[in-house]
Amino acid sequence: MQERAQVAASRLAALRTSIRSLGLSGFVVPKGDAFQNETVPPHWDRLAWLTGFTGSAGCALILEDKAALIVDSRYTLQAKAQVDASLYAVELFPKTKVSSYLSANTPKGAAIGYDPTLHTLAAFKAMEDEAKKAGFELRPVTSNPIDALWEGRPAAHYIPIVIHGEEYAGESAPSKIARVRKAIEDKKAAGLLVSAPDAVAWLFNLRGRDVAHTPVPLVRAFVPLTGKPVIFTSPGHITPENQAFIAPLADIHDLASLADALLGFIEKGTKVIVDPAQTTLHVADALRKSGAMLIEVADPCTLFKARKNPVELQGSRNAHVRDGAAFCRFLAWLDAKAPSGTLTEIAASDCLEAFRRDTSLLEDLSFDTISGAGSNGAIVHYRAMPETNKVLEPGTLYLIDSGGQYRDGTTDVTRTVAIGTPSEEMRRHYTLVLKGHIAIATARFPSGTRGVDIDGFARRALWDAGLDYGHGTGHGVGSFLSVHEGPQSISRNGMTELEPGMILSNEPGYYREGHYGIRLENLLAVTEPKPIEGGETAMLGFETLTLAPFDHRLIVPDLLTSTERDWLNDYHARVRGELSPLLNGDGAKWLRAVTAVL
Repeated sequence: MQERAQVAASRLAALRTSIRSLGLSGFVVPKGDAFQNETVPPHWDRLAWLTGFTGSAGCALILEDKAALIVDSRYTLQAKAQVDASLYAVELFPKTKVSSYLSANTPKGAAIGYDPTLHTLAAFKAMEDEAKKAGFELRPVTSNPIDALWEGRPAAHYIPIVIHGEEYAGESAPSKIARVRKAIEDKKAAGLLVSAPDAVAWLFNLRGRDVAHTPVPLVRAFVPLTGKPVIFTSPGHITPENQAFIAPLADIHDLASLADALLGFIEKGTKVIVDPAQTTLHVADALRKSGAMLIEVADPCTLFKARKNPVELQGSRNAHVRDGAAFCRFLAWLDAKAPSGTLTEIAASDCLEAFRRDTSLLEDLSFDTISGAGSNGAIVHYRAMPETNKVLEPGTLYLIDSGGQYRDGTTDVTRTVAIGTPSEEMRRHYTLVLKGHIAIATARFPSGTRGVDIDGFARRALWDAGLDYGHGTGHGVGSFLSVHEGPQSISRNGMTELEPGMILSNEPGYYREGHYGIRLENLLAVTEPKPIEGGETAMLGFETLTLAPFDHRLIVPDLLTSTERDWLNDYHARVRGELSPLLNGDGAKWLRAVTAVL
């Protein structure tokens, strides 16, 4: 621990020296790369190198006499555990924003540096507006000063692009391109710059292995209103096999030459659509230098991608049956092993991955498994490490949040399990969370409903008890793409209307710091509007995709209404019916017992 603190202090001091040599009074270090990946490849994880913080969201602000790490509520405990408090003040977003912190701590006339390859148009605007009001300067750097200090930096790797066949995609790339061109025409634009790798992957039916857990290649694309699209790739992406598929769809250019290439095929005054949430300042500047006029609106691929077609929905159902059987094998194994008091978090998560790999169809995990025993379960995005690896002890709760990437679908499931005999307090809190989960699963709502409109459904039982949780209730999920996909969500920020075919998570929780965490997550698909007997308006709803039992030992039946109990019994009957044929004799017997009528 002391050695780690010394390394962090040395790196911070070296960065401050470098910043001063550039005539800067500070520097912004976001958790991100040039593609805005949630899982940042090691080569670009500058925030982890500098601070030791490994969470998926955060930003360090380095000033001459102070430094701060801003994280959201998911990472409060993790940041405090990983970051030296004598070096960095841990601030909580949204109470503290990057822009407000800089405004409050930067002297007038000072210059704060930033890397334009890492900041999007949308995110930068708040900093820019605050800088103008507070009287300090935001100054771009031509090369990130951390890169010159980073000894032993991992190399960047680009893996050959993989073709995602129509048997999985459900629609041809030419059909998707035609839909996108219609959206370009509707905006009276001449083209679209596609910055997000998952949008490029969806549009051209491609997948990749450049990023852990998210099957995308790190590429960009330009789609003109007329003429052939262009895909910008890196060495290692193209092979004779995938080139034969890509070449009829798009010209292939080197990503490193993007700025020069844009000059070659964008006429001065051309209107080009860019998504401000995905397009970096560096890319936007290259477009402007080419003579383009930018139309800053959401990439149409984002919404098209969110609405899964029938083939993708069926693929997701198939993946969830397969994944559910593997998860049940794990839960049965856990029930047998955990009472010994010798099983660790890492051993448990490794076993779950092994059961998934036994399917022979797992491509990757969909994210780093959250395997939290006891108090570690209260860390929302906890990741077990050798120095934090707890034993699953009798009388505690164990939270497991995990998922798989299969060619036909992406899964994400969370269950909280009793190890030994739970306390009545644990059972009460678990049941309140379960009531919120059921409230979302059974919700009916009219067209035009947004995620923000139903987020409170999941919180009602907890609110009535004076409890809450600090994260959103649900995120969008891709089809063999990102496990965290926009624009759809069920949250206080969920402003996108929910539409048939969208897949979202349903994961209310409760976290008692220092004791335990509870989260119950299934994936849902939004269903087509259907009439309700005696009603006047057809209503959308949800189809539950995930198949895994809830822990009966943690349920207080008297806290459930008859409707909630019926839903739970029906769900467990479905889990039993679909998964029993895929389990062996002992596994099927275990499943019958844990899905018995409540």
